[in-house]
Amino acid sequence: MKKVFILIILISAGQLLHAQQTVDGIRKQAQTSAQQQDFSGAIDILEQGLKQYPENIDLLKDESYIAYLGRDYQRSMQVGKTITERDDADVQSYQILGLTYKAIANYKEADKLYKAALKKFPNSGVLYGEYGDMLSQYDNKRGAIVQWEKGISADANYSSNYYYASKYYADNNNIFWSCIYGEIFVNMESLTKRTEEIKTLLLNNYKNVLNKQSNIEVLKASGTDFEKAVATSMSNAMETETGDVTPEMITAFRTRFILNWNNTNANSYPYHLFDFYTQLLRNGLFDAYNQWLFGTTINKNRYDSWVYTHDEEMQNFTQFQHNVLFKMPAEQYYGHD
Repeated sequence: MKKVFILIILISAGQLLHAQQTVDGIRKQAQTSAQQQDFSGAIDILEQGLKQYPENIDLLKDESYIAYLGRDYQRSMQVGKTITERDDADVQSYQILGLTYKAIANYKEADKLYKAALKKFPNSGVLYGEYGDMLSQYDNKRGAIVQWEKGISADANYSSNYYYASKYYADNNNIFWSCIYGEIFVNMESLTKRTEEIKTLLLNNYKNVLNKQSNIEVLKASGTDFEKAVATSMSNAMETETGDVTPEMITAFRTRFILNWNNTNANSYPYHLFDFYTQLLRNGLFDAYNQWLFGTTINKNRYDSWVYTHDEEMQNFTQFQHNVLFKMPAEQYYGHD
């Protein structure tokens, strides 16, 4: 009889354990439903989970985000506000509510939210990036670039701020910073649709640099000390060249530039992007890098032909690109207007 009693207790305990799912298990079930576009089903799963784990912040964040995906903005906003009022609200908590405010064009509340979030997380590149994106949507472009620049300064290796800033400067005829930020971006995020977009922007910028030297002369005359130094090395690297811009032409110009830079200003203004050029040159990979950066945008057939005849070189560059993480040092931010 005693053995039967113990067995009943063990079975009951096993059934209770089975009924009590883990938070991770609940989240995975909900995420699977959401991936199948069953947003209401996913919300039901999370609601059931919250009965087992009241106030669990991960379940609440999932509920707010999945409600946002399902366009149930009222629920998403309601849950999101509850989360961001908590002491343990993290960056992601503010992100989700910010997405909802942007979706319903409630820019006033979004502005308050991001300011509060950045007061709590002043070094979050993600929050600066999304705040800038919100301001841009609200047609406050100048306010947006201020946030993206703050994001680059505070969190040097969050790629999206470089992406946004590069596009902003291209639209506002600042080829210099559009080039620099765009190239940093594609080295941080080298395999996305945004990469191809910025490669096209970079090519257009370099066409303007090579075909209109006055753009460089303006910086030499009125830029910041860093801008003047870079512009001077660019000016010294210029040669009179005619015809269409090719990867080979850009490579030759950039090689002359980095050799001049290293002999004149590299010690005064250390900058990882330019050190990266030097590293590629020393490893015999600068040609392949510039082909990767500009070749497909200029002429896909010519690029494919180049790769075919330089197979080992391109393989070496690809291996280098996969193995060497491009990271900007936090102290190498040069302020500018």
